[in-house]
Amino acid sequence: MRLRKSASILIITTFVIGGALFLNEALSEETPESKTSCVQCHEKIMPGQVADWRSSRHFEEDITCSDCHGENHKNEEDANLVTLPDERVCAECHEEQFEQFVKGKHNFGWSSLNAMAVTHVEPDELMEGGGGCGGCHNMGIKTDVQKKELREKGQRYRNNSCDECHTRHSFSKKEALDPRACQQCHMGYDHPQWEMWSSSKHGSRWFTRKDGYLPESSAAPKCQDCHMPEGNHENRTAWGFMGVRLPLPEDPQWAADRVTILKALGVLSPETGKPTKRYETIKALDFVRLTQESWEKEREKMIKTCNKCHSIDFARKQLEMGDSMMKNADRLTADAINMVAGLYADGILTKPDNYLFAYPDFFYFMRTGGGNLEQASHIEQVLFQMYMKHRMRTYQGFFHVNPDYAYWYGWAMMTKDHAEIRENAETMRATYKLN
Repeated sequence: MRLRKSASILIITTFVIGGALFLNEALSEETPESKTSCVQCHEKIMPGQVADWRSSRHFEEDITCSDCHGENHKNEEDANLVTLPDERVCAECHEEQFEQFVKGKHNFGWSSLNAMAVTHVEPDELMEGGGGCGGCHNMGIKTDVQKKELREKGQRYRNNSCDECHTRHSFSKKEALDPRACQQCHMGYDHPQWEMWSSSKHGSRWFTRKDGYLPESSAAPKCQDCHMPEGNHENRTAWGFMGVRLPLPEDPQWAADRVTILKALGVLSPETGKPTKRYETIKALDFVRLTQESWEKEREKMIKTCNKCHSIDFARKQLEMGDSMMKNADRLTADAINMVAGLYADGILTKPDNYLFAYPDFFYFMRTGGGNLEQASHIEQVLFQMYMKHRMRTYQGFFHVNPDYAYWYGWAMMTKDHAEIRENAETMRATYKLN
């Protein structure tokens, strides 16, 4: 009996030891983490990034640091040799998404930033450094020349657009599908789409469903559902960011108003009415739809998306009402532009050194002196606010189904701006006559 008991203990002990040895061998097999010495240093230097990588699909798929960053960087002495991957590195595995992105408006973020006159009179920290406009407009595949310019200014890390939505190093698809991934950029002064959507019925239903108060089958569209349906990275809208397009409408007043706005954008010459060099830039960067066909293509895509929840007739009518609201907003904007342009024509305002024409220039934003603070014009700052902030809210609020933004933050503020511009213009004229 004692021998049988001893034998049993020996068998159990052998099994435990053998199992431990087997487990140890399994754990000692090469894993993504053990294949690279990068982790040993970087989990001390940047533990958050290593933790993100360990939680990522890349880690699960055996994608290691060197797959994206190359093998030239070996220690702290040669950190400058590390490859900072651009979108083409991502395309090696994600070719379809890359090809879609190339065609979409996000790809023009960096180039459009540099096409703006204001970019070249603002501090680099706000632009190339990413503390301001460059923080979002980093998106866009950069040329070798653009990358070289960034490196010469000390900016090494603005090479990739993909991690704007799929933040490194987790590169999570779930994160990019959350509407809050859009919030960082699509919010605030000139494009508060996040605020509009999140406080609209669409947004409130999404949050309500997320909290479990609506069933998962409930319709609750988020940004990506409308603007990147089925994960398509080629996102574009009918009216574009500037809210202008060609050809001109048949309505003569609206056509005249849109011409006035295009002059203030520097796309048409205020002197001749002919296209300027900026028109070619606008065309190259896909800022606006330049044909009826291209506009209708985007409009029909959106109606098809709306039809997932609504009838086509309802969707079409709502979008047509948004077009009509833009027509009203353009009337107010053009009238205000003409009031300020009249001050230039009469010599009450003088052309800033950097302006193309003696005419308001929206591409300088609030830097209405063309970058020269001594030449800044307050009445033009109110005009720019009317165009970029309140006109945007008027029509974007309508298209995002947010009544309060369309009216109180948009149209009502446009009328207030219009009154302020008129009063300021009258005061400036009276003061000019006295002098």
